[in-house]
Amino acid sequence: MTIYSFDVRLIHLFKKYSEPISRLAIFIIFFWFGILKVLGFSPAGGLVRDLLSATMPFMQPETFMVLFGLFEMLIGLLFLVRGLERVVIPLLAFHMITTIMPLFLLTSVTWTHPFIPTLEGQYIIKNLVIIAAAIGIAAHLHPLKKNS
Repeated sequence: MTIYSFDVRLIHLFKKYSEPISRLAIFIIFFWFGILKVLGFSPAGGLVRDLLSATMPFMQPETFMVLFGLFEMLIGLLFLVRGLERVVIPLLAFHMITTIMPLFLLTSVTWTHPFIPTLEGQYIIKNLVIIAAAIGIAAHLHPLKKNS
């Protein structure tokens, strides 16, 4: 086997499995982190509570954590179902917008200095990888049928 043929086979393998692996990875992250919130074990609980008090102080933190956790679990489950991409990707976009907020609203929690994130800040910034995986999934969609 030549390096070229190995390279071609490897690329073909990656093309074949990149979408299902991305779907599974997003499912695992969202379902796992969501169920931790629902059960009250999320290490992000403090950050979510701080953001909630800065944006929606009228809502009870415990209620919000459960609802947000269920929302995350729903996103994870929907990523497993082919054909629901046009439903789940806007939900993911909404989730990403809400979860990026602490970088701007809770700067003392998410940054030690400019461009030096805390662990919480890194936790948020890593969402760029989730966005990239979702874009990769969306890139495999077929265009909607054109209305004549």
